[in-house]
Amino acid sequence: MTAAEEGGSRGAGQILLYFGSLTLLIYLVNPSGYLLDIPTSYMLKNQLHASAAEVSLFRLVTAIPVYAAFVFGLIRDLWNPLGLRDRGYLLMFAPMTALVLLWLGWSRLSYAGLLVGMLLTMLSFRFSMAAYQGLIALVGQEKLMSGRLSALWLFVWNVLSAAGAFGSGYLAEYASPQNLFYVLAALSLAIAVLGLWKPKAVFRGAYEKPQAQGSDFIGDLKRLVKHRAIYPPVLIMLLWSFSPGQSTPLQFYLANQLHVSDAVFGYYTGVFTVSFLPVYFFYGFLCKKVPLRALLWWGAIIAAPQMVTLMFVHSAAVVVLMGIPQGLMGGIANAAYYDLAMRSCPPGLQGTMMMLFDGVYVLAFRGGDVVGSWIYAASPEHGFRNCVITTTAAYALILPLLLLVPKALIATADGEPNLEVDKETLREIAESEAST
Repeated sequence: MTAAEEGGSRGAGQILLYFGSLTLLIYLVNPSGYLLDIPTSYMLKNQLHASAAEVSLFRLVTAIPVYAAFVFGLIRDLWNPLGLRDRGYLLMFAPMTALVLLWLGWSRLSYAGLLVGMLLTMLSFRFSMAAYQGLIALVGQEKLMSGRLSALWLFVWNVLSAAGAFGSGYLAEYASPQNLFYVLAALSLAIAVLGLWKPKAVFRGAYEKPQAQGSDFIGDLKRLVKHRAIYPPVLIMLLWSFSPGQSTPLQFYLANQLHVSDAVFGYYTGVFTVSFLPVYFFYGFLCKKVPLRALLWWGAIIAAPQMVTLMFVHSAAVVVLMGIPQGLMGGIANAAYYDLAMRSCPPGLQGTMMMLFDGVYVLAFRGGDVVGSWIYAASPEHGFRNCVITTTAAYALILPLLLLVPKALIATADGEPNLEVDKETLREIAESEAST
């Protein structure tokens, strides 16, 4: 290995360490994550006696700040708090999130209080999320590491999601809501502490390179609309996240028709999530050997029938085991879609694009949950089966969308230079400067 290669390897290692640590804390605190989302649904169902429709509506409403997530991303791309760029957001808004969580812990549990508290938590946390997602996409573009960083991102995210899913049943039965909120508040403060860290491999010159160059508010909006590469990944995520058979309908199907405990849903979700992990690990190596174009097609084809396995659910043991093939089938597709989103970001608008992507993910998931609840309630005998069929049809519609992705954008493997994309970036920057 030459000195340059050794230095590049050390730099890549430092980048992966930094984003691994940041991803760990971000997704521990994330209000949409399993560590808070599933226990909150149990608080509503078991302690406040909410119905399936009320639980899904609560989830839909409390995610309102996420639906407008691109606004937070645009603020991230335009505003430089404390003169520290993304680190400034972590230092300012992570403590705000901690304060809201402490208030939830101190307050008496009620539907209205939980609704307001979760809305405020979502709102303040979006700024930290915008900084994280904008920075990881920017570094992914600049260092030609979008594939490896998407695999790392999803690997850590799923480890935490699995832990939250496995622990949600225990938390629902034995842990008080107050203690859960206090723990999450402490973890949110740890994000602020991480904002003090400034590794050179991540931040040296990161905001001076062409990929980071933006414009003013109006100019950025115009560039975003004209950047046709953003549309396919956003539409793909809309269909991919629309899974009406996987959340509230499955939870109530297990409890009301199979008569199993609430913990089984958490165990199924944990097994499903863990089953993605070996595929993400494999993707981190595969993306350096295979162009993204092939990974997108392979992943979409394999994942299309992913949810069909749920139609064979007849017992608690079967539903838990069915999480294994589902996770294995969906891993390449999920990593490739995030890889594509990072590559698709316009110069200087990484926060806006990634938060738009994130907002569509949550909106489609929550909306799909509401639609799934309606489908489930409409047919007591076949409602859950109909939810699975609807999900499978949505996944199949992703395939024709892949034809709309710009060919040059996905022609290379991770780490390979892409001169055509570099030229397009410089051209877009020049046009933006000429119009201002």
